Amino acid sequence: MHPGLATLARTALFAVFLPPLSSGISQTTPPKFESRVIDDAVEIGYGVAIGDVDGDGAADILLADKRQISWYRSPNWEKGVIARNLTLRDNVCLTAADLDGDGKVELVVGAQWNPGETTDRTQSGAVLYLHRPDGPEGSWIPVPLYHDPTTHRMRWVPTGEGGHELLVLPLHGIGNQNGAGENYVNVRSYRVDPAAAGDATAWTHEILGAKLHVTHNLDHRDGYLYIGGAEGIVREKIGERESIRLISPDNSNPPTRGVGEIAKGDGFLATIEPFHGNDLAVYREDGEGGWTRTLLTDTLNQGHALGVGDFNGDGREDIVAGWREPDAGGHVGIQLFLQKEDGSWEKGAPVANDLVATEDLKVVDIDGDGRPDIVAAGRSTKNLVILRNLGE
Repeated sequence: MHPGLATLARTALFAVFLPPLSSGISQTTPPKFESRVIDDAVEIGYGVAIGDVDGDGAADILLADKRQISWYRSPNWEKGVIARNLTLRDNVCLTAADLDGDGKVELVVGAQWNPGETTDRTQSGAVLYLHRPDGPEGSWIPVPLYHDPTTHRMRWVPTGEGGHELLVLPLHGIGNQNGAGENYVNVRSYRVDPAAAGDATAWTHEILGAKLHVTHNLDHRDGYLYIGGAEGIVREKIGERESIRLISPDNSNPPTRGVGEIAKGDGFLATIEPFHGNDLAVYREDGEGGWTRTLLTDTLNQGHALGVGDFNGDGREDIVAGWREPDAGGHVGIQLFLQKEDGSWEKGAPVANDLVATEDLKVVDIDGDGRPDIVAAGRSTKNLVILRNLGE
């Protein structure tokens, strides 16, 4: 157990304190968070998703754990199991969205996690649509969809026509080893009529134009998809297949180190670099066709989760970054960086020091009070945690 974990697990309320500013700009106001461990028996906690599972109008929490897909019903967070042992190997990701407008989410899971096998799709990767049962107690039926090896991340994204498409991101190009090879990663887009989603033959798919040999994560905002990889960041216009290498070592200063995690903020891109890396960086356009890279910290140890949101209600989006291995001080957790009025950044105390060895996190208003909260899954801490934002 990490230092202080037992103490923090019993502590309901703690504040994020910020050091005094050396500049003349007034200090940003730190928010306070209330922590709640809703599951202390997580195996790995690969992926977190948010969505209304039961149609009661409240956001529930979903978790892709090693061998099962679980959901936690709002507001008391009782745990239910959606699926177990979908493939021979681990689940690795999931995504949730209400495709048909009935108030209940549809789910897709990435599984058969086998990153070292980049050629044999029967032994590496799986994309499974989970068909909802007719009644509340029935089993969700996995519907296997076409997939490439090393399935790693996925997102439902809204399209301009009012529907959704499923974007699936493998880790490697087919046949590549150690990030090198002849093939680009097949970033694949799937579409289906929601009424026919339970029929695997009703799904169509195509490869997007992204040209990266190894990728790790993706984000989307305002009609664009942002894909992070070892060679930089590619931007795709959703639905129009416009693909450009947005950020590379050649047009960033200092040069990008290769992107592991990525989050699109208002006027900036936040990244953790390199894969499972120690740098948290922010990119802004420099007005001359390039990008300025600002290093916020280089102290993460296996940084593995990233999110943005206006945590203190000042109208500016802030950043939270999670890491999963003890840093130089022996700590794991989630760190908040507040954006100041001049666009610079201010580091606060950790949001969840030693509470959660962060494998994944989502920023979401989980309680409907208008403030962004954090839901995080911990790998070595083996837990699922809600960090509720109480404001000032």
